[in-house]
Amino acid sequence: MRYQRIDLNLLAALDALLAERNVTRAAERLHMTQSAMSGVLARLRDYFGDALLVPVGRTLQLTPRAEALIVPVRQIILQVDATLGVQPDFDPATARRHFTIIASDYVVQVLMAEALRRIAQMAPRLSFDVRPTHAAMAQDLDQGRVDLLVTPAHLTLAEHPQELLFEDTYHVVACAQNDALADGISAAQYVALGHVVYQADLGANPWFEQWYANEHGGNRRVEVVAHGFLLMPRFIVGTQRIATIQTRLAQQFVQAMPLRLLSPPMPTPRLTEMLQWHRLRDDDPGVRWVREQIMAVAQQMPPVG
Repeated sequence: MRYQRIDLNLLAALDALLAERNVTRAAERLHMTQSAMSGVLARLRDYFGDALLVPVGRTLQLTPRAEALIVPVRQIILQVDATLGVQPDFDPATARRHFTIIASDYVVQVLMAEALRRIAQMAPRLSFDVRPTHAAMAQDLDQGRVDLLVTPAHLTLAEHPQELLFEDTYHVVACAQNDALADGISAAQYVALGHVVYQADLGANPWFEQWYANEHGGNRRVEVVAHGFLLMPRFIVGTQRIATIQTRLAQQFVQAMPLRLLSPPMPTPRLTEMLQWHRLRDDDPGVRWVREQIMAVAQQMPPVG
């Protein structure tokens, strides 16, 4: 089908090229050969009268014209998917669909693992790609490359629907053999002891680390930086180190390892986790059903103090 002299089938290829900035990866994404994708790129260059992707060193970079096409082309693809690509009915017992979810390993541990177990019992033919949080996750949601995103409230996108998933607090975790903390932890001990902290990719910090830096500055002695919440207790057992961790996760750690749970020596903020999806998928019956199952599991979670 052609419109304005362009084969509309080329739009999906253009979307892949703009996203991947690599002919080989774009071809793999659309299950095409590299030579076929090179031919498509040549046709797109002819239509737009622009190189679109130009070699810079060993990589390809987008031209200004190509940069300007990223958002409108992605919106066209999303609108077509929302209009034509979704079945009006969704029967979880028989449906075959694949969903992509972004969530931290903390959220996976305290919620998503149980949610996907529940879904597997009711919808055995559904499959999931659960990806870790990263710096471009909001962009992935906005461009429709993921179905659901679980993120702290301060990182949500205002232009897309969202729903409160659950709230959490923070506790300090220490080695159970650290007798100096048998009766709790003081503010002085909190500052003096070595800390294990979480850091995301590209140096981005989670909500607690941002809050603590703003409220108390850099007065903690950081001994270990972990790039996963689930790694943090491994650096505490058998040491004098401590970590300030989400309460729901800390409670699981204490049950599984020789750790001690302590109330923080200062007031700490509450963490609010939100479930978010693209506005064009608000009426998608499959996405809506998966959302409902995740929300149902979240509502069964016990409250934290």
